[in-house]
Amino acid sequence: MQEKILVVEDEPKVTLLVRQVLGAFGYRVVAAANGETAIEMVALEQPDLVLLDILLPHGPDGYEVCQRIREFSNVPVIMLTARARQSEILHGFEVGADDYLVKPFDAKELVARIRAVLRRANSPHQEAVPCLTCGPIEIDFARRVARIEGETVHLTRTEYALLRELAQNANKVMPHGDLLAAVWGAAYRDDVDYLRAYIRYLRRKLEPDPGNPRYIVTSQGVGYMLRCP
Repeated sequence: MQEKILVVEDEPKVTLLVRQVLGAFGYRVVAAANGETAIEMVALEQPDLVLLDILLPHGPDGYEVCQRIREFSNVPVIMLTARARQSEILHGFEVGADDYLVKPFDAKELVARIRAVLRRANSPHQEAVPCLTCGPIEIDFARRVARIEGETVHLTRTEYALLRELAQNANKVMPHGDLLAAVWGAAYRDDVDYLRAYIRYLRRKLEPDPGNPRYIVTSQGVGYMLRCP
């Protein structure tokens, strides 16, 4: 079955280029030119992945679109931006994006990133134990959820993947590169900003005092560890 990609882009030339590139690699492409239409199409078309431009006219921008999609769907989202500003990239991750791509982009990079995100989204995971408890944090591997004192915490797909990797190596320092390769893929081993951003999001959701973490701790210059008393 062809994997379906929803392209949310207001520039017809960019949409046409993406159609041609992805069509050549066997993907089926559907398109939306504004945010409201994109949200409707995610619900109706149920795409396998969304390519979402940040700057959209006549309605919600890409950040708001991604945030609203996350209210009802866990579909992978790659955000498109004309600038590689760290603040934009990190804000995209914060609202639930899985990756980002700077325009103008190379066709090979576009396909590589789509394949990497889809591979992460679709890969099965065999958990060694059904659950792990770290203080008030419970990670239920069987159901792929985290709880704080019994209350389920909403995690994005990537946040859960990172937490799972830390949990499966609890009380062991995981180097930056190993975490990046395990969660994002080998091509991301040097993208430490990705990792720092997601560690910050996990701490906000799981730590009693995110500014002074007790469980998701830093090994300065090396990596991170999930410390379970």
